[in-house]
Amino acid sequence: MSLIKFNFSFIEKEVRKKTFGILNTLNLDGTPHTTGILYGVSKPDAEFALYLLTSRKYRKVRNIQRNPKVSFIIPFPHHHLRFVPSGAITLNGVAKLVPVNSKNIIEIFSEKRILKMIIADIDFNKNEEYVFIKIEPDPKILCYGVGFSIWKLRGSHTEGGYFVTIPSEK
Repeated sequence: MSLIKFNFSFIEKEVRKKTFGILNTLNLDGTPHTTGILYGVSKPDAEFALYLLTSRKYRKVRNIQRNPKVSFIIPFPHHHLRFVPSGAITLNGVAKLVPVNSKNIIEIFSEKRILKMIIADIDFNKNEEYVFIKIEPDPKILCYGVGFSIWKLRGSHTEGGYFVTIPSEK
């Protein structure tokens, strides 16, 4: 484990900077199903959660209906030094399906340009094809390399692994 200590506030800021992550659900036979997806984050003064927009027709929705346990990974690639391993934040937790006309989630998606683009053509009052997925993360967030310089990791890549805990008030 790393001697450097990062806290939830730091990780929350990093999660809020991004909009892309990888959702992992379990298929009926127990095998993993993995898909890349855009996400939004709850308002800073609300309970910490992630929100994803998807169609009800996709496997991830059926998988969540059967087993709500999910894992969500947010990659932090090194764009200029592609040979350096990416950092990552992993949130494990429970997913819930939320109606697409949830105004507070629509507001969250309206705050970032890329998320605003994906909701632009949806009639939230009539469209039942879409649904939001709310991920309520477990308190322990696993991290690798986020906040470290590549020079720090150069000596020992195992030093980059750590976890932070979501405070009970979040």
